[in-house]
Amino acid sequence: MSLTLTVDGDRWRTHLCTVAEANPGLVPVTKGNGYGFTLGRLARKAQWLGVDTIAVGTYDELPHVATRFAGSLLVLTPWRPFGAAVELDPALAGRVIHTVGRTCDLDDLLRRRPDARFVLERITSMKRHGLSARDLWSAATTLAAHPKARLEGIALHLPLAQGSHLSEVSRLLNDVVAAELTTRTIWVSHLTPDELGSLRSSYADYAIRPRIGTDLWLGDRDALRVTATVLDVHPLERGDAFGYRGRTAPKSGHLLVVSGGTSHGIGLEAPMGDSSMKARAATLARGGLDAVGFVRSPFSIDGKQRLFAEPPHMQASMLFLPDGPRVPEIGEQLDVRVRYTATAFDRVIVT
Repeated sequence: MSLTLTVDGDRWRTHLCTVAEANPGLVPVTKGNGYGFTLGRLARKAQWLGVDTIAVGTYDELPHVATRFAGSLLVLTPWRPFGAAVELDPALAGRVIHTVGRTCDLDDLLRRRPDARFVLERITSMKRHGLSARDLWSAATTLAAHPKARLEGIALHLPLAQGSHLSEVSRLLNDVVAAELTTRTIWVSHLTPDELGSLRSSYADYAIRPRIGTDLWLGDRDALRVTATVLDVHPLERGDAFGYRGRTAPKSGHLLVVSGGTSHGIGLEAPMGDSSMKARAATLARGGLDAVGFVRSPFSIDGKQRLFAEPPHMQASMLFLPDGPRVPEIGEQLDVRVRYTATAFDRVIVT
């Protein structure tokens, strides 16, 4: 009676080990909903992998992982002089590595905690957070006046755009070298294995630390299966009313009530980055279905995605199955396509 993520444990663990072995200095990213697995489970698995550092998204996520992972905790959201960043549990202060993206924040952080651990984030073509080349020079001057400060490296958060990032990375690292900062560690996100290899070859005197989330935890999708339970089945004749909104059946068939609703993330769609003609056509097709009252659901029966009968409820959804296809039985498990980073499962079963 749950929305369940079932994991082929042997296959998943083999994949995790393969990624770890191929990426020296790996920093597993454990943030948000833990890529569907939960933060605590990923923290324990990172401990099992033997890495020395994991990354979380925000300061508020630290309590979820700190008791399950014994190493250092890198916070990806830049430090700011307010909110959770300045309310950090003193017991964690020595384990936390802050991300600093403004020179004024570096001054403030070191005034509050002279021995703070941190990385300096260099702004990339993403234009999200980070320091300019001139800011790196200013940071070097600030650090010279704070001998207890612990600069753990330079962070580069690159876009997911197609094409090689190497020319941009080389330009950014030249700025790092020119600033004469006292670090030889580079933390990077979204580089391919080939790009990482080239970077290590070109900057052999630097330690490259790849921060990896999706490709680590979700890299082998065949090891993962999401299922929902059929909770009820009701025959419908054309014109029969059903649901919260009193919709009527367009033809005879069956109304299926299945586990999984808006509280799980079912039916909630985040903007997608794919701007291809195929993606645009799919968006138009979905809009057309919605206009006439039919929206394709993520629930599949015998390999075919079925239509929502009405918008999902909080913990269950109603599907319309016209006469003809096989009617599943109560208790049967249906496959569900989900976006793992936006889905909360009732149960996660690792075999």
